[in-house]
Amino acid sequence: MADPRLIALDWGSTRLRAFLLGDGGEVLLTRQSDAGASTLSGTAAFEQALAVLVGDWRTEQPALPLLACGMVGSQHGWREAPYVACPADAAALAARSLQMHELLHFVPGLVDNAARPDVMRGEETQIVGALARHPELTADACLVLPGTHSKWARVRDGRVTGFATHMTGELFALLRQHSVLARLMPADGSSPASPEAFLKGVDAAREEGGLAHQLFAVRTLGLFKQLASEQLPDYLSGLLIGHEIASELKGATQQLALIGDPALCARYAQALARFGQPEPLLLDNTAPAGLWRLAQTMKLL
Repeated sequence: MADPRLIALDWGSTRLRAFLLGDGGEVLLTRQSDAGASTLSGTAAFEQALAVLVGDWRTEQPALPLLACGMVGSQHGWREAPYVACPADAAALAARSLQMHELLHFVPGLVDNAARPDVMRGEETQIVGALARHPELTADACLVLPGTHSKWARVRDGRVTGFATHMTGELFALLRQHSVLARLMPADGSSPASPEAFLKGVDAAREEGGLAHQLFAVRTLGLFKQLASEQLPDYLSGLLIGHEIASELKGATQQLALIGDPALCARYAQALARFGQPEPLLLDNTAPAGLWRLAQTMKLL
């Protein structure tokens, strides 16, 4: 195995992912655990979670720097790394990183105060990684990170100029499990995928009518047997994603890139095509590349 240079940590609310990186940011080894920041409390608990997952890496290479992004650096994490205001680039994030001790640093999140405060923590590192891997995005692009709280980040000249968060994934889970809409859906959540129902929901979002009104159709389409019970979750997903996309495409002309889980990004790409958008660039997890670039900027390597 090539010589390790960095222990990169993507430490989110529910999961801790560790990457042992070699020259050029090559991923040599990957590990993960369920010791997310929201499951831990107190310095001892965080130190123990880190020791369990990568203690042997640190023993074998005691001089290796560690760089962590994500909710570990939030108010509810190990220790807060204050947000950096947009516009911001890798240099701005590096300059405001939090040093926990000689070898461990936290990446700060981003805040956009354009109208009402909006924040991201962890996604900024994925954006840095995407720009490092695809320099053509630095001039003028929109980077979309689908998920529980989807982010739409505008990039110009290598800086995140602003972004918007949509609680699409969380809304889907709440409506799917705890609303009147859930009563006609399969209770076990094992419905087979229905691309037809998903696109039907996307198309509904393109029509006139507010989301709160259109959501009730998830129930009535089931009541009147226009959609089968197992199709309703995909219709709901298409409706929510469609409204998210419709609100963000107003006046947008930038190149689009999707970053994250391949299956979810593919679903967003299908919906974007329904809106007449060209095929976006699809990127998997770019956090390791972002942590490598930030470590370089911070001169940790």
